[in-house]
Amino acid sequence: MPQGPAAPLAPIPPAPGPGPIGIRPLFALRDARRRWPFAARAGLCMGVPVVIGWAAGDTAAGLMATIGGFTALYGSALPYLCRAGRLALIAVSLAFAVGMGIWAATVVWVGVLVVALIAMVATLLCNALAVGPPGAYMVALACAAGTSMHAEHLGPLHTGLLVLGGGGFAWLVHMSGALLWPRGPEKSAVATAGDAVARFAEAVGTPRQDTARHWAALAMHESWAALVSYQPIRTTPDSTLHRLRRLNRELHLIFAEAMRAAARDAPLDHAVPDHARRLAAQAQHPSPADAAAREEELPHGGPGPVGLVRQAVTAGSEQLLVTLRVGAAALVAGMIGAALSLDHAYWAIAAAVLMLHQGFDWVRTMQRGLERLVGTWVGLILALGVLTAHPTGLWLALTVVLLQFSIEMIVVRNYALAVVFITTVALTIVSGGQRVSGLGGLLLARGVDTAIGCAVALAVFLVTMRAGAAARIPSAIDRTLEAVGAVSDHLADGAVTTPGARAARHDLQMRAIGVLQAYDASVNSSAVRRGDAELMWPTVVATQRLAYRVLAACWALEQAGSGSEAARGASRPLFSAHGDDQLHRALAALAGAIRTGTAPAPLGEVPSFLSTELSTLHESLVQTAPDS
Repeated sequence: MPQGPAAPLAPIPPAPGPGPIGIRPLFALRDARRRWPFAARAGLCMGVPVVIGWAAGDTAAGLMATIGGFTALYGSALPYLCRAGRLALIAVSLAFAVGMGIWAATVVWVGVLVVALIAMVATLLCNALAVGPPGAYMVALACAAGTSMHAEHLGPLHTGLLVLGGGGFAWLVHMSGALLWPRGPEKSAVATAGDAVARFAEAVGTPRQDTARHWAALAMHESWAALVSYQPIRTTPDSTLHRLRRLNRELHLIFAEAMRAAARDAPLDHAVPDHARRLAAQAQHPSPADAAAREEELPHGGPGPVGLVRQAVTAGSEQLLVTLRVGAAALVAGMIGAALSLDHAYWAIAAAVLMLHQGFDWVRTMQRGLERLVGTWVGLILALGVLTAHPTGLWLALTVVLLQFSIEMIVVRNYALAVVFITTVALTIVSGGQRVSGLGGLLLARGVDTAIGCAVALAVFLVTMRAGAAARIPSAIDRTLEAVGAVSDHLADGAVTTPGARAARHDLQMRAIGVLQAYDASVNSSAVRRGDAELMWPTVVATQRLAYRVLAACWALEQAGSGSEAARGASRPLFSAHGDDQLHRALAALAGAIRTGTAPAPLGEVPSFLSTELSTLHESLVQTAPDS
């Protein structure tokens, strides 16, 4: 059908530059939600094993058990049913890692190989399964520490059981909230999503709308994961979970309404964000009136754990690259430490793993290394005071509690400052409760080993940095356009709630999020690649707008009753007689231009409801083509 001129779309905002790097960010304070309950729990889980060890006459064993206490640092946002299994696996992993480290410590090179292997496996699984901070670092640290930090009277099995005991206590403390607030994590996820959707609705028609939409999409994805991916699918209609799902579905409808308004560049009425905030408030006390959703309308989660791991080990995946980086850095740092006969070479391995396991880009990896170095060297001063004072018994336990509490209160706001306390608590645990002889040498070794680990991590990152880092953006856009085509087939049929349609919609949403992540990684790369990334910023924004416009249409169709005659009737005006074929031809032409880096051919006829987004994407590619 003939197409009129595309409706005006909100202007493309200026391209974001790279993140901050240098000395000034060391003193910056970031926002953080209420941290004291989390920090208090972490401190308790670290301190109680020390008290038990002291009471039993074996402080060193108590300090060893504190490694299991790191279990308390994981899974705070997970629903309790899922959290129980996740924390149990982490506790077992920490115990196994320490035991393997002690077993392998008798031969230096074997120890290095074992630590590197465990660091790689932990990195792969934690990133693939989105375990979240502190991720693989604690598991690798536990194994590395086991190679040189254990009491002489404790063997691998005994030590592993001590760590498992510490992890078991942390599990109990971490799960205790289920007795008082059984659906607390799910309620918090819905409330957070409601606030994010409200901010997006307020930003529609302003330069902030694209960024606000991205954060709202992330919050909505996380809330559905809490309500669906980590839960049994079927619930009773009067259950709290069912009511929360209903509230979240209403938030999705508001999100879709805001996306449609953004496509028209029309501000929303103030009642829309107010409605989203009311839903967020209702999440804390969902009433039975909210339980009207039909179970078949719920979008199900994405791939299961096996599917996620399979995706992570696919050749060329970013997660596989990060895993190989971690393994290489751990090996090199360990070999350097062994060659130099360093007494605590595991510190070098831990520093290298820390910098690489989260898969940061070059700028953030550099900044993390600077923060680690500065924080460590300042922390050595505090550690000197603590170890010189040599607290024992309950004073030692209190010291560990206060240090861990300080870490968790600060780490989100200022990582460099948190490292000061991380360094001190690590050295306090290493001391085994004994007065340290040659304290100056120990502290110097910690500083030197950290510098070696950071240097090795940066070197490995540079060597493995993909020559075409900016090519991540075209690849991400290409995959997103492919996902748009897959969803459009279901949309054209008027059936967007079948299992296949659900999977396609989930894939499109994750691809749309991935486009911006690819841009962030590229713009924080080298100066040359940064310039290439910034040139592609209009295409990044246009691709995201196209993806979210299609998703908004799916939600509108679902509201009309997907698969019904009314829904099929509503989809026909969107596509006309040959609209789906027209869209696929346009997507193929745009994808081809992205892959080849050339200007695309004229669009021709396209479905009218996507004409604005497709025209904007087409124009962005024309302007960035080398011959334009």
